[in-house]
Amino acid sequence: MYLCICNPKIMEETKVSRYRKKPKEPQNFTLNGKLQPQDKEIEEAVLGALMLESDAYSQVCDLLTPDSFYDPANQKIYRAITELGVAQQPIDMLTVTRQLRADGVLDEVGGPLHISELTANVASAAHIEYHARIVMQKAIARRLISFCSNVLEKAFDEGNDVDDLLQEAEGQLFSISQGNLKKDFTQVDPVIGVALDQIELAGKRDNGLSGLETGFHKLDKLTSGWQNSDLIIIAARPAMGKTAFVLSMAKNMAVDYNTPTAIFSLEMSNLQLVNRLISNVCELEGEKIKSGQLSQQEWEQLNSRVRKLYGAPLYIDDTPSLSVLELRTKARRLVREHNVKIIIIDYLQLMNASGMQFGSREQEVSIISRSLKQLAKELNIPVIALSQLSRKVEDRNDNNKRPQLSDLRESGAIEQDADIVCFIHRPEYYTRSTVDANNRPIRGLAEFIVAKHRSGSVDDVEMTFVAKYARFQNREEDYSYVQETIESRLNAETSNFAAPANSGGIDSADILKGDDNAGPLPDFLKE
Repeated sequence: MYLCICNPKIMEETKVSRYRKKPKEPQNFTLNGKLQPQDKEIEEAVLGALMLESDAYSQVCDLLTPDSFYDPANQKIYRAITELGVAQQPIDMLTVTRQLRADGVLDEVGGPLHISELTANVASAAHIEYHARIVMQKAIARRLISFCSNVLEKAFDEGNDVDDLLQEAEGQLFSISQGNLKKDFTQVDPVIGVALDQIELAGKRDNGLSGLETGFHKLDKLTSGWQNSDLIIIAARPAMGKTAFVLSMAKNMAVDYNTPTAIFSLEMSNLQLVNRLISNVCELEGEKIKSGQLSQQEWEQLNSRVRKLYGAPLYIDDTPSLSVLELRTKARRLVREHNVKIIIIDYLQLMNASGMQFGSREQEVSIISRSLKQLAKELNIPVIALSQLSRKVEDRNDNNKRPQLSDLRESGAIEQDADIVCFIHRPEYYTRSTVDANNRPIRGLAEFIVAKHRSGSVDDVEMTFVAKYARFQNREEDYSYVQETIESRLNAETSNFAAPANSGGIDSADILKGDDNAGPLPDFLKE
């Protein structure tokens, strides 16, 4: 304050400003004639504190914007402070006055005298963050009032389509809620304690996993199970079996491991999904289930095995064109009421961020993927989202159909936001042969490619896809695969394998059964 009085330039401007009329205070009233939420004294305390201490701006820059202030004069002053902060220039009474003069709004905010009064009324910046949060909460309350008033006015207008109004309202409310997602830092000690508890818990488990078990053993070993707060993207071209995979996984988790699981299906109805689950569990062809043309034995098999699905903690939502706000609301309720441990979305590109304006579909998909990651962190559970791949896969030659990260469709933000990115690739889809170039059987082979793993290694996991049951299963559990592998290797290593002299040859089926007449095992089967 004394610096200001002793400065000739400021004193000259103060003489003129002393008799200048202060800006008229806003009088914005809400419904029922109530004044909008505000606290002018707190706003001025924040501005004064910002000009007292050099590091004060860094404490509130992520909390406040110029629109957070109710008084238009305070908005202009904070905008000038923000300009100085962004330019990494000193913030004090003199520099703010100079910036306001450069912006041409010094007289509008009350001149140098008002700036000096702001600092004179504050002793220190000790409580600036607390005061800034009050300013922020008042601003959010005003935005909610404005939002509600706008929706109310449009709802009374019969010319507006209700569905369009709902989508617009969802988008605006989502925007307001996103602006309020602020989290303070945490000292490392309590986090170390949580990490040690998780390590100890994982060590006590027989499977040694720290996350949720999927039932696909090699995948679980690679990822240690799906981890809390992770966003997992599973992408593939059409007909690769994305939905079949997550249904097989959901069946394993909900039925076999009693893990509460939620599926949001934007593409298929809940009845279609349940029919696929029945086909998966009961080992009945999907066409027979749809037509009902089952034999007596198949009816008995259906009635016997479908009981596994009853009471399973599996929750299905088939709302079409689901918005990110609606997903967030439903997901919170599922976690709160049913203790859901994992959420699956089929699929990402069918979602929308309704009510928000975007320059392109790519920007909208970016917002959706970012929102899914935020949802995973907020609920502290894994979120799995299926995604389509671009047609670039089909344009490559037959020997290079394996998906790549660059094939992710519509947005590079998907790759950036995801903790794990996986692809499903079935080589036999692109060739009529039952073996690959190395004479390895590929009938039913599904390669689950972990292409990005933020907290671990990447690798390929081989699984078996049983098309008639729309089911994925562990490759080592597939009898036909094991038999084909044995036959293929036996043909390649007959010189190293001596069959009994009285036998008519080597029978892979006898080997699988452990028949003594099959002769001694070759070395590769002993591994």
